[in-house]
Amino acid sequence: MRAKPLRAIGVVLRAGLALLTLGLCAGAWALAFTPHPLPGADGTPLQAIVRGPLAPPERFRVAVIPGSGCAGMGTVAERYFAGLLHARVLVLHKRTVAADATTAPADCGADFVRHDALAPWLADAQAALAAWQRELASPPLPLVLVGISEGAELLPALAARLHPAALVLVGSSGLDPAQAGRLQAERLGERAAWDELARAQAGAADDVSVVQGRSLRYWRDFWHWPVQVLLLTGPWPLLQIWGEDDALVPQAAYRHFEALAQGRAAPYCVVRLPGADHGLQAPGHDGVQWLWARLERWARAPERGWCSVFTESP
Repeated sequence: MRAKPLRAIGVVLRAGLALLTLGLCAGAWALAFTPHPLPGADGTPLQAIVRGPLAPPERFRVAVIPGSGCAGMGTVAERYFAGLLHARVLVLHKRTVAADATTAPADCGADFVRHDALAPWLADAQAALAAWQRELASPPLPLVLVGISEGAELLPALAARLHPAALVLVGSSGLDPAQAGRLQAERLGERAAWDELARAQAGAADDVSVVQGRSLRYWRDFWHWPVQVLLLTGPWPLLQIWGEDDALVPQAAYRHFEALAQGRAAPYCVVRLPGADHGLQAPGHDGVQWLWARLERWARAPERGWCSVFTESP
């Protein structure tokens, strides 16, 4: 199912899987991720992949919610997460998404489009991650929730259930999706297409109707999904990291949330990567591996505080 070019503002806005095409390097010693099916909200298995720590001791755990689209992270996971040496890492995929799929966002099939929406995805993720936590050995180790692009929109609700040590937003504005989407549409000169989409999701057409490559159920969840207030008022330490040359999320959206978060009661730290794109890649600098190295440093001495390791210049 292919949406029209530029007017498919939805595809442009939700192409968060640009992160997954990175040419990252991993050592030959990297352990393989293995399939680890976990039950969704109705018991249907979701495709997750998991990898233990690359070196002892295991200090923390990382649960990753990827971005939008129907590609999995299986083909790039070893390289992408190579810098997490002392962490057990789980990557959870949406219903119908195969871990090794490489499908482009504009080419997602009808089955994916039928199931894809934020509310059922959240219910599935809550069930699956709760099941994973029950499997893990005691005593519990610190859990860091990482949301990549669209995946970050699930983090506040997941955190309320899972009680993580901290949250990491990768390439996510922190604003409600509809607000960030409007800013991106204006940046692209596509406000008319955005307004047309707004009218469609507010209309009487059935949820299964497809507009701009996604179902109206998807867009209706998107339009009313709360993120900003939950992140600002939540008790979890929060890191937000983005590239200053991000083509998918406008700098105005990032800066607006950054300003709001200055009044946050819980720790908030921000990392802006000069010259980096939506996937945190800049010429000569891999922001993803920089991030993992800082998480490793935090895990060695968490008593120093969450933001202490992110204050150095990238």
